[in-house]
Amino acid sequence: MEYTRLGNTGLEVSRLCLGCMGFGDPERWIHPWVLPEDQSRPVIKHALERGINFFDTANVYSLGVSEEILGRALQDFARRDEVVIATKVHGRMRDEPNGGGLSRKAILSEIDHSLRRLGVEYVDLYQIHRWDAATPIEETMEALHDVVKAGKARYIGASAMWAWQFQRALYVAERHGWTRFVTMQNHLNLIYREEEREMLPLCRAERIGVIPYSPLAAGRLTRDRAAEGTLRSATDQIAKGKYDATADTDLQIVERVAEIAAGHGVSRAQIALAWLLQKQPVTAPIVGATTTAHLDDALGALAVRLTPDEVVALEAPYVAHPIVGHQ
Repeated sequence: MEYTRLGNTGLEVSRLCLGCMGFGDPERWIHPWVLPEDQSRPVIKHALERGINFFDTANVYSLGVSEEILGRALQDFARRDEVVIATKVHGRMRDEPNGGGLSRKAILSEIDHSLRRLGVEYVDLYQIHRWDAATPIEETMEALHDVVKAGKARYIGASAMWAWQFQRALYVAERHGWTRFVTMQNHLNLIYREEEREMLPLCRAERIGVIPYSPLAAGRLTRDRAAEGTLRSATDQIAKGKYDATADTDLQIVERVAEIAAGHGVSRAQIALAWLLQKQPVTAPIVGATTTAHLDDALGALAVRLTPDEVVALEAPYVAHPIVGHQ
């Protein structure tokens, strides 16, 4: 396993992060493909055995069940000081008023609920899952600062927003002497590269660690159009809204991935991840593996080194895409 610093911090994290959205309760959430606890634990244990120390979840994943599964597994298979736990706040946890968002009330309540479900006294990285236009950013940043000062989170991060919003949040924190964001969890892969226009340059300038989600475009970078689908590909309406399965340029990119993978004698997933790993300032792509085989395949990307010509070939077919994820 390779380890690196998380952005401009001294925190060491594995170069791949295990995303835990796929662990939960299919009866309690919108995704019927999530794994129940007995099937989730072997994947988490395997990740630890292979050297992954970085785990990302969110309060809204299966309405808290993902946090519970991850927390119990880490208590059984690891020591707390050896792992880096990240979770997120914003998603609606109940229909009543103050059941979601980034108000002071919501943040201070939800951090306690997340800690209880995870079975820990603190999380290493507490992230805002989306921008909350209904709450002043000053209120949000001060509440997050208080979470850190109370010892309930070591660092804070953000996810999926416009670059101007992220810059504003950084400015507000600096102006008031509050805790700054150290990470950006954004939507980035070979098929969707709109973050390269403004967000990645901003993160490089501010020395923010980038931890992209959906690095394989929900599996679209790993299989031919004619390949047999999966339960997730058939039922994940969020992913269907992000990617056009018939877009010619996207299909050209998938073909380039296949060609270069064949040349290296590796899987397509490893090429797609290797492309992300060489891009600055990407720290650790978030891999949502739900089998040990998929996890091992992803880890193989750490040994792949793309040539400059291969990077150009992978990127050449790309055209501008509609903004998805935070529009």
